[in-house]
Parts: sequence; structure tokens; C-alpha cells
Amino acid sequence: MKEFFGLLKGGNKPSLYAALINTFIAIMKGVAFTFTGNVAMFAETMHSIGDAANQYFVFIGSALSKKAPTKQFPNGFGRLLNLVLLAAVLVVGIMAYETIREGWHQMLHPTEAEGFIISVIVLSIAIILEFFVLYKAGKEVLHEAGVKGGALAPLTTSFTHLNRAKPATKLVFLEDLVATSGGVLALAAVLIAHYSGFLQIEGAASIAIGLMMFYVVMKVFLDNARGVIGETDEQMVNHIAHLLTDRPSVKDIRELEVVKEGEFLHVETLVEVDPNLTVREADELQNRLAELILSQPSVDDVIVSLDADDGEKHWVHVSKRPDSLKKPE
Repeated sequence: MKEFFGLLKGGNKPSLYAALINTFIAIMKGVAFTFTGNVAMFAETMHSIGDAANQYFVFIGSALSKKAPTKQFPNGFGRLLNLVLLAAVLVVGIMAYETIREGWHQMLHPTEAEGFIISVIVLSIAIILEFFVLYKAGKEVLHEAGVKGGALAPLTTSFTHLNRAKPATKLVFLEDLVATSGGVLALAAVLIAHYSGFLQIEGAASIAIGLMMFYVVMKVFLDNARGVIGETDEQMVNHIAHLLTDRPSVKDIRELEVVKEGEFLHVETLVEVDPNLTVREADELQNRLAELILSQPSVDDVIVSLDADDGEKHWVHVSKRPDSLKKPE
């Protein structure tokens, strides 16, 4: 138990903040739905419950994935995060189904909700809080991608670099993007229904929110299914290849693999060097290359092997080094 709480300290912080805020929002919306019976509010309650549960899963999973390798599991627990996220999206999927079902029922059998003022106040507060979480998640995306920007960058530039973010941070960003959009949609539906009498709009908004939730489910599922199998990080492969070939002592790269392990990267490479190097020189070179690769963002494990240069070219660069990644000194 002591080890468990120790690991929690290293959990993904954006997901914890988002989980706590969404718990408060879910309670607030749930109470409002109880008093008003508003279908759009029901959709938003389900959405916030799903988000909060998902983000608690993410926080715990990201913490446990940092557990050190053991004799029984020598490759570590990095992919545990991907497994946890696959399980977590089931919660969102169930909530999305219930949201769409309730919205469809409202469209077929529209009923007028009560507590208009309560609905407007609660949804407005929720939108502000969700927007705050989205902004924080956007800042974390930029931080993990190694990109600097202005005040609006977390809401603009972050979309461009979302693939460079850790799985947990990406999930929080996507969920709160949908949550903020869904809140605005629900608020608009409540206002239109109240002032126009078109009650079916609340059901349509509920269905739209449910479909957005399903989009997050599919996106997160596909991303983490690839992570469980073991996906190559092509951008980092290209970056590390540039790092290695920039070194005069490295004549060629025979093999290079960069595999995502949860939030971290595992790197294995076989490089060709001058066959006249002494054992001591080769050993020092191997250590320097390993340290260089380990200093790169998210790289947690490195295996560097050396072979004598055979005079043939095995590695050909096809793209430039990404500007957002760290360059060698």
C-alpha cells in the first residue's frame, strides 16, 4: 500500500485536476437535473460523470505504469496505461449511449423542463470550469511537445502538437474539448427551448453531445489499441537518427526502433562505427550515445549496440528534424 501511494505522486497531474473538477461539476449538474428534469442537463450530467470516472482511471493508470520493472515483468509496466485507458473508454461509451437514448426519447415525447434559471446558472458555471481545465490541458500539451507559445497557444497551437502529448494528457484535452463544446450546446438548447417552445431541441442537443462522446471513445480506443500492441514513434525515429548520424564517430545506422511504452519510449539501435576503434573507445562511445538518446523527451530505456562499418549505406534520411524536439548540444 505504501508503494501504491508513492506511485500516485507520479501520476498525470492534468488528469487528476480534471477528475476533481469534473466530480464537482457532475454533482452540480446532477442536483440541477433532479430539480429541473431538463434532458440537456441529464446529458451533461452523464458526460461529466463519464469524464470524471475516466480521468480517475487515467490518473491511477499513469501512476502504476511508472512502477519499476520486476523479475516477473522485466519490460516494466509502461503499457499498463494503455490497458487502463482501453477499459476507461467503456465508461464513456456507456454514458454516451444513455445520453443518446434519453435525447431520442425527448425528441419523440418532448416534455417541458422546470428551473430555467437553475439550468442556465449551472451550465454557465460548468462551461467556465471546463474551459479552465481545457486551457490547463492545452498548456500541458505544449509543455510535453516542447513548444512555447503566447496566451492563446493552449487553445490554438496545442491542436497541431496533440500527437506529441502523453496519452493521459491527450485524453484529458479531448474530453474537456468535448465537455466545453457540449456545455455550450446544452446551454444554447435550454435557451432556445425556453424562449421558442421548441422542446425537441434539448433532445437534439443531447444526441449531439452523445455523438461527440462516442468520437472521444473511438479516438482514445484506437490510439491505445496501437499502444498495447506496440506502436513505433516515427517522428522520434527520425529525430534520433539525426542525432546519431550527426556524430562523426557513427558511420551508419543498421537498425533503429523507437516503441511507445505508455508515456515513455523504448529505443533500440545498432550503429556502425570505425572498425579500428579499441574496445575501450567503443565502450565509451556506446555510453555517450546511450546518454545522448536518454536525454531526449520521454525516452526512458535505451539499448545501443555497435558493429563494424561494412562500407555500405543502410540508413537514408527522408525528412528534416522536427523543430519541437530537442537538438543535441
